[in-house]
Amino acid sequence: MSTIAESVFQSVNPATEEVVAEYPAMTDGELARAVDRAQAAFSINSRQPISWRAERMLNLAQLLRQEQDTLATLVSTEMGKPSLEARAEVEKCAISCQYFAHQAEAFLRDQPSPSDSPRSFVAFRPLGVVLAIMPWNYPLWQVLRFAAPALMAGNAGLLKHSPTTFGSAQALERLVLEAGFPDGSLAALVTGTEPVAGLIADPRVRAVTLTGSDLAGSRVAALAGQELKKAVLELGGSDFFLVLEDADLQQAAEVGVRARFQNAGQSCIAAKRFLVAEKVANEYLERFVDLSGRLVMGNPMDPAVTLGPLARRDLRDRVQDQVRRSVAAGAQLALGGTTPAARGFFHPATVLTGVAPGMAVFDEETFGPVAAFTTFASEEDGIRLANHPRYGLGGNIWTADPDHGVELAARLDTGGVFVNGMTHSDARIPFGGVKRSGFGRELASFGIREFTNIQTVWRP
Repeated sequence: MSTIAESVFQSVNPATEEVVAEYPAMTDGELARAVDRAQAAFSINSRQPISWRAERMLNLAQLLRQEQDTLATLVSTEMGKPSLEARAEVEKCAISCQYFAHQAEAFLRDQPSPSDSPRSFVAFRPLGVVLAIMPWNYPLWQVLRFAAPALMAGNAGLLKHSPTTFGSAQALERLVLEAGFPDGSLAALVTGTEPVAGLIADPRVRAVTLTGSDLAGSRVAALAGQELKKAVLELGGSDFFLVLEDADLQQAAEVGVRARFQNAGQSCIAAKRFLVAEKVANEYLERFVDLSGRLVMGNPMDPAVTLGPLARRDLRDRVQDQVRRSVAAGAQLALGGTTPAARGFFHPATVLTGVAPGMAVFDEETFGPVAAFTTFASEEDGIRLANHPRYGLGGNIWTADPDHGVELAARLDTGGVFVNGMTHSDARIPFGGVKRSGFGRELASFGIREFTNIQTVWRP
């Protein structure tokens, strides 16, 4: 993504490096009018019953499915997601819209809270306009993960999407409007990062949510804190994939490959560090490398392709640099490592062994198709390695004894632990992290209540 004279954003197809669209940046006046529209939409949404909002949210789910092919093509063209994965993202958005349409009333129902008054209760009131700063890697799902519960709670949203995916942002704004929500309920902003501080400071903006790097999260948290405004931050991750001696190695390898290389590894909750018990490490690595080598890299519009390009050249360059620095520090290449000379921002499926703390692919978030393998001699050592990085988003435990996996989960400093399963987000369960992976929760009852005024009502 680049700018022309700092006023026009270009969308570049990462598979062909061709410019596919240009988006003139909004003027200060246009940004101000977008905030006006969002505030007006909030004034309408917040006064309507939940059933009114649910009807429109179900309309949105239907529209997403009707335009699934068009939306999936847009996602593949803008950021390189393989077509089958892009279609699955659209369907996931529709499912989430349905879920919150059906569950919002129960989640937001007044809760009796007896005190010195037997009639006191807690109410969940709409908060206002929420500024959402969203990334490019799941350009539809990341947005609706915030927007579906926020709108169902009666709020409105300002969407500051990544310039890489402005087309997806504008498509979602249109669909929300066509679903019957008031104009401005999800207002897409075509702008860089410069206006963010001013938007957070605007008194009509009541909260901010960001999905992105821990550096961006620190900056947004500081701005929100300065203005005393609520923030939810879903930041980076260096998720572990802990394989114990008794694990089903074939199943763990099959799921592990998908968990690492889905979306070309461009996911905060992708498995990044594979921590494997020494006794089974060679066998597991052999299975993992064999399956990884079968991935088909190429144009994401080809249904046979299972590994698309990275979204931008700078992102690929960063992954290459992390691999280079890790090899220089003693890691060994078991697969991949060399990028093709052809056009496009492609990076092959890469597997590094002999990885240890202190290496780039262990300590940093590796946002690309690179799997880092580390062995451990005891469960205690495995837990220590799992908890080592500054991140704490999610992780996996593989064992023949799921109850033991649950016991180990209590010792892991992460927002989520998946036993014998791939880490994923699901509208029915809360999502978020600890440490440098952020704070607050999205999805489920926890997520819809994040952007409400939790109001105590007392009466005699």
